Amino acid sequence: MARTGYGALLALLLSCSVAAQATDGNLESEIEADIVVTATRTPMPIEQAIVPVTVITRQDIEQSLASDLAELLRFEAGIEIGRNGGPGQGTSVFMRGTESNHTLVLIDGVRINPGTVGGAAVHYIAPELIERIEIVKGARSALFGTDAIGGVINVITRRRDHAWLEASLGGGSFNTRSAYAAAGRRTESGDIGLGLNLQDTDGFPARTDTVIDRGYENLSANFHAGKRFGDHYISLRHWRAAGSNEYFDFFLTPLDQDFRNASSALELRSDLAGGLSSKLVVSHILDEIEQNQSADFVRSKRNTLDWQLDWAAGDHRWIGGLYLVDENAAAAAFGSGFDADTKVRAVFLENLWARGPHRTFTAVRLTDHDTFGNHVTWNAEYAFTLDEHWTLNAGIGHAFRAPDATDRFGFGGNPSLDPEIADEVQAGLSYRPNARHSIDLELYYNDIEDLIEFDLASFELRNIGVAEIRGAELRWEYRGDRYSLLATLVRQSAENAAAGVRLPRRAEESLAFKAVRNFGPHRLGVAVLASGDRTDIGNQRLAGYVVANLTGQLALGDRWRLNARIENLLDAQYETVAGFRMQERSAFVDLSYQWQ
Repeated sequence: MARTGYGALLALLLSCSVAAQATDGNLESEIEADIVVTATRTPMPIEQAIVPVTVITRQDIEQSLASDLAELLRFEAGIEIGRNGGPGQGTSVFMRGTESNHTLVLIDGVRINPGTVGGAAVHYIAPELIERIEIVKGARSALFGTDAIGGVINVITRRRDHAWLEASLGGGSFNTRSAYAAAGRRTESGDIGLGLNLQDTDGFPARTDTVIDRGYENLSANFHAGKRFGDHYISLRHWRAAGSNEYFDFFLTPLDQDFRNASSALELRSDLAGGLSSKLVVSHILDEIEQNQSADFVRSKRNTLDWQLDWAAGDHRWIGGLYLVDENAAAAAFGSGFDADTKVRAVFLENLWARGPHRTFTAVRLTDHDTFGNHVTWNAEYAFTLDEHWTLNAGIGHAFRAPDATDRFGFGGNPSLDPEIADEVQAGLSYRPNARHSIDLELYYNDIEDLIEFDLASFELRNIGVAEIRGAELRWEYRGDRYSLLATLVRQSAENAAAGVRLPRRAEESLAFKAVRNFGPHRLGVAVLASGDRTDIGNQRLAGYVVANLTGQLALGDRWRLNARIENLLDAQYETVAGFRMQERSAFVDLSYQWQ
């Protein structure tokens, strides 16, 4: 990509930084430390997490006016998005150079990656139903099992601490229409809430070699209810997304399919004697696609029991638990298919220790997979606080991913595949000069043995040997009363070491910049992503690009707000997947109401 793109962005960054420091006053008292749960499976202040953790807040989500989870993630450092066209089209997430099925996606702590095609359907998750997103980078199989080689994305759905009512109506380019309504209430004894969101669009041509639009509609819902009984709290929650999307097959035949994704969970939390606490979650997920021009379908069902026990002993905090899975994956395509059952049993143990300037986190997990046998995964991490401003951290991890049913039995599948095994090393340096500024440098090194890739010679999936991933991330953030600024720079290499070629759809360099200017209750924001070139299947080269979004929020009194977004302000023509078109310059607006 052109050096002039980086130069312009760095100049903008410097000018905004100077302006922010010159105009902002004292930090508002409402800016408090974030509490995260994904890094260790237990609540903790984000500054105590040893590994990198990023939080996308509700304010960030509202400011973005993003259409789905993938749109929210693409400006985050170390995350790349590969999209097969516009709204509702297949989307892949590549975290820290790993494969698209190496990122584990959770909804309220429940794994939604299907057993058919490992990557979660992030393009169906509506931002309107999300309260916050926690992103943990790096191997986390010791905590969450298979798929967590590159990292974990935990989507936490809407919750409020009081009675609330929200609604919005929107529209924009490509004949896009949206509507959202939600209400809920929380008291000392319990809580309840319901949210509904509708998206409908005519879309645009998904492929570069056609002018036929491909539309998409999605009705999403989120429900939660909970009740406290003394030292116990029981809750029920359900998230779903259902609708249809239009697409093209390999021969440019217009087709459409219906989809349904759902996650349901019953949770019991208990405060026990002696400082013990217990959390038991029984969940069910469904991931289903039905093709409307044939009998083809893909369906994944999973029942899970996830139990953990927390207790403190001196400087140590222990977390142990049991994880049981019964999964069914079935599919039919071109007259053939599969129907496979999988059972997984696992036990895990974690320890957090802190004394003075030292902090450690260790975790080990024994997984018994009925297809691939026993696997031991682990993490060991250490942080040292040099003084009130500087912190050093380091960690190593061993993770694995079991091939899914499509890898083994689907089109091009190979029943003889071995699990992918990853060994990761990461180190970092954090600098906090004051409550407003933070600078973080992270280095990572990940070797993945038996990486699964499609072999064009044999026309099937194969374990290719070793993938080598090396990278560095530099992040600077400023949060003030009037300005919020964030800049990230990523430099990485991800190669098939056996063949000496780059892994597809990963850029070797990217620079992202986000700025928000507050004008009292109003906000104006800009987000810019500059990404280097990448390769695709068959070693095709995709050129680098610069894409920018402009957003604004205009407060109309205390409860009404007008939100607007210009997507792809520079009208860049680019592809993240060879042959698939990305969104041209377009505009969207919505009017929202909030009562609390």
